[in-house]
Amino acid sequence: MAKSKSPKEVAVAARKLAGYDVANLERPAGDRYVNMSTALTRAGHGLTLAEKRLVAMAASKLDSRQPLSAGEVPRTRITALEYAKAFQVDPNTAYEQLQDGAKHLFDRYITFYEPAHKRGGKPIEPTKKQMRWVGQADYQKGEGWVELHWWPSLLPHLVGLNEQFTSYQLRHASALRSNYSWKLLELLSCFESTGWAEYSIEDFAVSMDATEKQINDFAAIRRKMIEPAIRELTEKDGWLIQWQAIKAGRKVKTLRFDFV
Repeated sequence: MAKSKSPKEVAVAARKLAGYDVANLERPAGDRYVNMSTALTRAGHGLTLAEKRLVAMAASKLDSRQPLSAGEVPRTRITALEYAKAFQVDPNTAYEQLQDGAKHLFDRYITFYEPAHKRGGKPIEPTKKQMRWVGQADYQKGEGWVELHWWPSLLPHLVGLNEQFTSYQLRHASALRSNYSWKLLELLSCFESTGWAEYSIEDFAVSMDATEKQINDFAAIRRKMIEPAIRELTEKDGWLIQWQAIKAGRKVKTLRFDFV
């Protein structure tokens, strides 16, 4: 008897057979794909769950293959009704989350770490770079919509993508109730073609927006982030995930995930 496929495997197969057209942005929200550069996927996003939903839905409306003309900064509008339908919340909750998201999103930022040049022949700490998500966020009271004006320096991570990018269908994140689950989904989706991924504990902690205290406490990372995220992805999205902590001496240095 053939092994039944998980919802994730079915979706991937259907996408290949259908010849997914990223330019068709009129499809239902859940059927759209969120596309971002691998560097952005691995960065710290600094978002609450509601803000993550808002940003992901807005990103799914961008044509990730189409480069922008010089000076062009796109704006993306999200309505409370489409938000409610995509994330399975009631309209009142959708209105509240959109309003709260528009209020706070302007102050959120992404954290990147880039390798730095050596000084005097010795390596120095990676360069910490921070970037906003949006340059402006508008909420229209009484009409229930949010319009995001994307931050110009962020756009190369969202549009004109031809290589080294992550893609996942919005519906596979719509039922998630944890930011950690969503971020792990993105981190694993980077390696969808291989079925396994390895991250240094430092890179994983940055991606998960771990606090300084959590970074130095692997037991907390395992208990609060890894195990609950794997459990939710398994229960709600059909992932099968095995993971292990690889040590160097007594300290965890690398995390490996094998998944389908």
